[in-house]
Amino acid sequence: MKKVKLLALALLSMTPMLVTSCQKNGIKTIGICQLVTHPALDAATEGFMEAVKEGMGEENVRFDFQDAAGEPTNCITIANSFVSKKVDLIMANATPALQAVANSTLTIPILGTSITEYGTALSLKNFNGTVGSNISGTSDLAPLDGQVDMIVELFPEAQKVGLLYCSAEANSKYQVNTVKSLLQNKSITTKEISFADSNDLQSVLIANVNDLDVLYIPTDNTCASNTTIIDAVCRPKRLPIICGEENICKGCGVASLSINYFNIGLKTGEMAVEILKEGRDISKMPIAYDENPVKKYNRTLCEELDIVIPSTYVEIE
Repeated sequence: MKKVKLLALALLSMTPMLVTSCQKNGIKTIGICQLVTHPALDAATEGFMEAVKEGMGEENVRFDFQDAAGEPTNCITIANSFVSKKVDLIMANATPALQAVANSTLTIPILGTSITEYGTALSLKNFNGTVGSNISGTSDLAPLDGQVDMIVELFPEAQKVGLLYCSAEANSKYQVNTVKSLLQNKSITTKEISFADSNDLQSVLIANVNDLDVLYIPTDNTCASNTTIIDAVCRPKRLPIICGEENICKGCGVASLSINYFNIGLKTGEMAVEILKEGRDISKMPIAYDENPVKKYNRTLCEELDIVIPSTYVEIE
């Protein structure tokens, strides 16, 4: 992401627009609740805003951007503020943001992004791809079977794989459960390594990585915000990490089968335009996905750990 765009998002975070009327002069107001600042979520928000401005006309839309600073309770406060302001649409970036917003209104259209699995996030029974209420959006789920195949491809001698995730993130647990089953079907032993929050991440890692051949990290927001800690523990032990998305991989991993967060943000923005400008019924809009995940690798770390990467992988910039 360009530095200028990052700065723009940061400024929006620190000084959100104050909106008192969502219909003033026909201008639509969109509330954006983002769980935390890190490159993946930032890219999704950037893509969303770009698509909305292009589709609606920049002069016809206002964004009320709020960063929850990684605290789910802040998401609740933000969601309630959007409802009181009567915004026209809410974009919820990451699962805790979606959960908070979903509990705050049954009438304002809600679009999620960076959500791995909506059935898990919203505790839906028999989820079939369409939420069916005032909620739709995009998923950041990359093919988990493809990520498991990547582990086997790069580390065919691996016998034990650690699965690191934050226990507070339901969608991380969903991914870990799936990957665990897939690895066990390949006769690979797994070890779940869960932590409550960033405060105990380092101590949990130190206590659990000595007997591992590979570490796997799903699309976990707490891990994404703490790659420096993860790298500081795992790199000295020469423990390779396969990641659920490229921004985590850029900070501490060797390879990832990753979707593009800017692209799912764009798609979410296009959905917002369909709802606000074209009057599309959100209850009939299925969850959308990035259909073109890419195998990517961290050149610096691969070279340091003497890992040979196939030519089909793309270097993370």
